[in-house]
Amino acid sequence: MEPLRIGCLGAARIAPAALIKPSASNDGVVCAAVAARDPSRARAFAAKHHVTKVHESYEALLADDQLDAVYNPLPNGLHGLWTLRALAQGKHVLCEKPFTANADEAQRVADATAESGLVAMEAFHWRYHPMAARMLAVIASGELGDVRRIEAALCFPLPLFKDIRWQLPLAGGALMDAGCYPVHMVRTLAGAEPTVVRASAKLRSAGVDRRMEAELSFADGRTGGILASMWSSTLVRLRVVVTGSQATMRVFNPTTPHMFNRLSVSGAKGRRHERVPGGPTYNYQLEAFRAAVQEGALTLTPPSDAVANMRVIDAIYLAAGLEPRPAASEPA
Repeated sequence: MEPLRIGCLGAARIAPAALIKPSASNDGVVCAAVAARDPSRARAFAAKHHVTKVHESYEALLADDQLDAVYNPLPNGLHGLWTLRALAQGKHVLCEKPFTANADEAQRVADATAESGLVAMEAFHWRYHPMAARMLAVIASGELGDVRRIEAALCFPLPLFKDIRWQLPLAGGALMDAGCYPVHMVRTLAGAEPTVVRASAKLRSAGVDRRMEAELSFADGRTGGILASMWSSTLVRLRVVVTGSQATMRVFNPTTPHMFNRLSVSGAKGRRHERVPGGPTYNYQLEAFRAAVQEGALTLTPPSDAVANMRVIDAIYLAAGLEPRPAASEPA
């Protein structure tokens, strides 16, 4: 089987970790082309990472019939627009999280994906690491008893206030960039969709949250909570906490567990700790995308899941007195 040939839309900071390095260790995938708004930046990216072809525009890359797929790491507000354009050009898409700017746009992309028969996969890399499977296995084992509450947090400082992640027209904000992970983790570990009970935001600028906290509930009585921050007194927090009737599971760093992780279970029977082995999350994610495209394998983060995640994100913004993020109306 020929390797899956992927073109990279933009020379984003995440691209080396999410595409270049994983493809170098995967014989079934090659990063075959790159394009950027600034062609000189694309050329520099290609030279540094040994990418053989540079296109002068995103449109030219999408029109390249030698490419099978594209990786879309553009700003949040442009994910939906360029994923739709890629699908229209017959390209499979690995799209960075969050999948789109809002739930309505996510549904449009999901519908276009279904019509095309192509693969569109949201790049929630944490979901493909053995840590995700291990957390689910602990819950399913009954060790915790009846699960009563699921909490997740991702907080880190981003004091670069000119960064695109702070720009409302590009669908910026802490909930979008950081909070999409806790929302996804709570939904995944619950195996159900929550209702947003309440939410509170601290703002960096008009309409743009620097910190977001939300309380969730599930139809069966379980509760949930998410915390996300890119600039607040909670400088760093990377964790999942699942509280059951018999024990509590705490996980440190479920987002990038290959760097370091710790899973502990404590209850009446005592406390135990473990570390879940595994390689870089992005390696598992890229292989899952390859298998979906070339072998028809199912993904863990399909468009339907992305739509559900964006619905919760939109509901949190509304509960916090803010508007869902705007979708881009013009190409970047």
